[in-house]
Amino acid sequence: MIKVENLTKRYAGFTAIDDVNFEVQKGEIVGFLGPNGAGKSTTMRILSCFMPASTGRASVAGFDVFEQSNEVRKRVGYMPESNPLYTEMRVNEYLHYRARLKQVPRRHRKDRIERVKEQCGLKEVERKIINHLSKGYKQRVGLADALVHDPDLLILDEPTIGLDPHQIRQVRELIKNLGKQHTILISTHILPEVEMTCNRVIIIHKGRIVASDTPANLTKHVKSGGATVIEVKGINPAVAEKQFWTIPGIQSVQSERVDDGYIRCTIFPNTNQDLREAVFEKAISNRWAIRELSRQRQSLEDIFVELTRGVKKQEEEEEA
Repeated sequence: MIKVENLTKRYAGFTAIDDVNFEVQKGEIVGFLGPNGAGKSTTMRILSCFMPASTGRASVAGFDVFEQSNEVRKRVGYMPESNPLYTEMRVNEYLHYRARLKQVPRRHRKDRIERVKEQCGLKEVERKIINHLSKGYKQRVGLADALVHDPDLLILDEPTIGLDPHQIRQVRELIKNLGKQHTILISTHILPEVEMTCNRVIIIHKGRIVASDTPANLTKHVKSGGATVIEVKGINPAVAEKQFWTIPGIQSVQSERVDDGYIRCTIFPNTNQDLREAVFEKAISNRWAIRELSRQRQSLEDIFVELTRGVKKQEEEEEA
């Protein structure tokens, strides 16, 4: 659905994206993840024909973004971060106006608008003025606008920015449902958003792609693994830490007192290995009463920090 090859965008004295390469297959929900200023919005604006690149190639559904932009626009629904709406219009009026602009055939226009209102949960506010809607409903109107011409690809730039937790959950569920019928590329800097919504992640840092895979596969490739947590009773924290340090492959050990005379030790490995068996054997050999033994699941945040730390270290070495 999307193919990007050696895409670069330069401004005077600044490179927004640098030799970016990635692909998105039909039917995927892909999270485009990176901190503010990483180059996410620039890439999305190029893919949606809002701006040209300096060098490189990009195509959507087989059509070149630069040479066949009209064909690309027919197949892309784009919701920018700012989500510009004509707030003095009613929801129905706005969607009819946008459908005409996007050349939805007149005989299909009414059915298509009814369909997107149902998909986006706008039926109950269809006669309201957009400016009187909550931020969550305005985001829904923006999504309906992006969907009204039934595009193959949805490009959503920070779709949950500025929403409260309840609204974020509603938009997240809406995106998951839309993913059953559309290919979706979501730009965000919110890590849990990608974990809960997307089945693949592209991580961009300082204009460069540093990883592209499923969260599960990314976990396998990072150096440090999930920490092992154990709660034992009647032991001094310093004594427990000293014992756990004797296990090979330990990066660090943290301990704290909890309730009922128990202490909790969190043991971090040097590599992506499971220390539960070694930790269990160490506790049993010391005859400690165990209340809990578990391994923390490595989050996308851990993966992101690990990967971007490696890029930063490499840049510092190159500068030196």
